[in-house]
Amino acid sequence: MPVDATPDPYADPIAFGQRLQILRTRRGMTRDQLGGLMGRSGSWVKGIETGRRGIPRLEVVLRLAEVLRVRDLADLTGDQSVRVDLFVGPGHPRLGAVRAAVDAFPVAGQDEAAPTVEHLAARLARAWSARHTSPHHRDVVGALLPDLIRDAQAAVRQADTAADRRAAQARLSEVYSLSQFFVAYQPDSALLWRVAERSMVAAQESEDPHTIGVAAWLAAQAHRDSGPAHFDAADEVTAAALSYLAPLLPDAGDEVLAIAGALTHEAGYTAARRGETGTAWRYWDEARAMAERLPESYFHPVTSFSRAIMGAHAVTIAVELHAGGESVRQAAAADASTIPSRPRRARHRIEEARGYQLDGQPDVALATLAQAHEAAPETIRYNGYAKRIVLEEAEAKSPERRRRASALAVKLGLLAA
Repeated sequence: MPVDATPDPYADPIAFGQRLQILRTRRGMTRDQLGGLMGRSGSWVKGIETGRRGIPRLEVVLRLAEVLRVRDLADLTGDQSVRVDLFVGPGHPRLGAVRAAVDAFPVAGQDEAAPTVEHLAARLARAWSARHTSPHHRDVVGALLPDLIRDAQAAVRQADTAADRRAAQARLSEVYSLSQFFVAYQPDSALLWRVAERSMVAAQESEDPHTIGVAAWLAAQAHRDSGPAHFDAADEVTAAALSYLAPLLPDAGDEVLAIAGALTHEAGYTAARRGETGTAWRYWDEARAMAERLPESYFHPVTSFSRAIMGAHAVTIAVELHAGGESVRQAAAADASTIPSRPRRARHRIEEARGYQLDGQPDVALATLAQAHEAAPETIRYNGYAKRIVLEEAEAKSPERRRRASALAVKLGLLAA
């Protein structure tokens, strides 16, 4: 191994502190940054990494895994006998077929007649509807994607005019956007980036403002979820998209206004991840003003942006700022029943559970996670925040809480039945 290469935590048995340092460095975090996100100091992190401090308690280890977005808990603990997927779930049975469709390299002239752009648009509308209404949305979308990807690619190749090609590129970008929802949290980060980049390229070729905004929204999320070293990239994508959309907003239709609102909230989300309280809430206020311009019943099919979602967004901002009391206050003000999307409602419940956990209400957090599971089992199964709370409470002193957490852990596949 070259002397300047990053050590491989699996090459030799190494101490917990060394693993922590490797994973922190790979995320592009300083000790002070990690300490701040943990509510501790950089010297506390240094003490663990150098071995001056012992291995922390389970709840601290799980919190470190959450902050570092560790794919597998064993990456941090070194215990290969207990493997727990956190922010990357088990590979979905339909992942292989979706990957094959994305990676295929068809040549013009070799395909059958492509469907019309209108036909693709109708299929995409049904696919988004199925994603929002099914508790097993990943399975439903995974079944639809391979044919959608192949047909949308064919539509671009067979377009006769420049206008037809732009319209087909818009639909292809949307297919890739739908694919990104499926590929997220799967054990193939390279595939996620291929999908995100192809969505952006197709969107730019389409020259359609709404399509470009959606691709930028998803690209910003991919950057942000890659860790603090990528926050600047997330901000740059969001800022560029908002600058492009800004001249259109005075006369914008609902779709363009909604994607601008979603991007504005996205900027606030990243600011909250940075710990920038004032900036995060300023962006949330701006996004809420955009939401108020939308019809009361409007719900964006990709981002879920709407009037109804702003309460959920407020909970997320408060949670990311690690403000337990404010998280609970915002959760009490939000109305989850108005969110029509099952996976988005489940995600909101998970964010509420994080808030209750921060506020020292673990029993309420577990009850809220149970509601998330009821809304969309496939959402909570792939969510590292939910898994961290469940695993932590499975070790609680309260026998009743341990029982409830263990029962939920079995449903999530974290514990054997």
